[in-house]
Amino acid sequence: MIVNLDSNNIQKEIENGLKLVVFSAKWCSYCQRQKEVFRELPDIWVGEVDGDKNPNLVSQYGVMGFPTFILFKNGKEISKFSGYKNKFELMNILTKFI
Repeated sequence: MIVNLDSNNIQKEIENGLKLVVFSAKWCSYCQRQKEVFRELPDIWVGEVDGDKNPNLVSQYGVMGFPTFILFKNGKEISKFSGYKNKFELMNILTKFI
């Protein structure tokens, strides 16, 4: 499940549980490929921040490139990683925190 995030809803969406947020851009080919991976994992909650539309969030979270992933647990950042990840790489990272 992919949820669109912006400065109006990000805090509410990440405040409870384990949440994966990806910062992406429409012009980024790796980001578009990453969306296909998310569709293969429908049981994973993913919040997507459009970096072009939300430069304030890009700055706030120290995002230096796209795609960048931030894993939150109850609103606190517990991991940050970047670059395209296939479903096996992504699941390997996420299972460390479950």
